[in-house]
Parts: sequence; structure tokens; C-alpha cells
Amino acid sequence: MQSLKEEIRQNQEFESVQQEAIISLLLTTDRLKRRLSDLTGQYDITPQQYNVLRILYGAGSRGLPTLEIMNRMIERSPGITRLLDRIDRKGLMTKQRSTSDRRTQICTITPEGIRLIDEMSGPMKELTRDVMSHLDDKKLRDLLELLFLVRKGM
Repeated sequence: MQSLKEEIRQNQEFESVQQEAIISLLLTTDRLKRRLSDLTGQYDITPQQYNVLRILYGAGSRGLPTLEIMNRMIERSPGITRLLDRIDRKGLMTKQRSTSDRRTQICTITPEGIRLIDEMSGPMKELTRDVMSHLDDKKLRDLLELLFLVRKGM
């Protein structure tokens, strides 16, 4: 097994095992993001746009307010309005002012957005299997627990 130090061609030792773990997480995240970007790019959307569409897909016909979408996102976007505008321009979602609070916009996935998510479902499952297939269920549960503990410490 190649060490992280060899993988990133680093000559010096890491300052600590904690630093090595963080760099390993960052490297892993970058590689996964590239794989996701390659896949979503085939459908002319970004991973963040896919995340928003999945959130809206789950919300169904009632839709969600902009801030609720932002709070549910895996990777939070400071430019949530611009992100939603781009998805809206593609015809994958709609935005309407709330009748109870005119400051709030309710976003809803369109039939075209639903079709896209359904079309991407198989390739996304295949990517997930490809990335995680070498880990058995116990190792995956251990990984989930460790990642939870890292997030809990933040």
C-alpha cells in the first residue's frame, strides 16, 4: 500500500498524524468531487446543482424555501441565489414568491428536473458502487462512524 506521503510526493514527514488524516480527507474529497463533476458534467449540470435538484426531488410538489435548500445542501453555497437562478434558467426548477411571506421564494422541481434526476439515478448508483465496492459493510459502517466523529469535533 502506498503511503499518503508517497502519493502526494512529499519529502518531509507530516507534523502529526492529525495533519496527515486531514490531508488524506482533503485528497479523498478532491478525487470524489472530480468523479462527481465528470458525471454531472455529462448532463450539463454541476454537483451543487445536482444536490439542489435531489433536495427538491425529495421535497415533492410542495417545494422548499431558498434558505431551507441552502441549509440542506452538502456543500453550502454562499451564492445560493445565483445557483438557483442557473437551475431555473435550465428549466429544471421554478421559483415563486410565498403567499404568506413575500420575502420568501418557494422552489419546486419541474417535470424536466424530475426526468433528469431519474435519468441520472443509474449512473450515480454505478459511481457509488465503483467508489465504495472494495469496502465491506463493516468497513463502511466504521468509516461512517469515524467521519461522524470528525464532524462532531468541528
